Amino acid sequence: MTAKIAVSLPDHLVAEARAAVAEGRAGSVSAYVADAMEEKSRRRTLSEVLDDLDAELGPPDDASRARADRALDALRR
Repeated sequence: MTAKIAVSLPDHLVAEARAAVAEGRAGSVSAYVADAMEEKSRRRTLSEVLDDLDAELGPPDDASRARADRALDALRR
């Protein structure tokens, strides 16, 4: 189910969405905006999970951050 709404966006964001459609990275401007909103929602949810973990366990210490950085670097290779 979908709902049709009207929104006002800055010109540069409209241009970005239209470029994504023209380049085949999105099926339509509406699809581009919907994907962006879904991504924003997922990020908010992940942020809430991380906040809960910090509240329960405390924030990661420097050694934990260093291990995470090394693991991410290894994945990027």
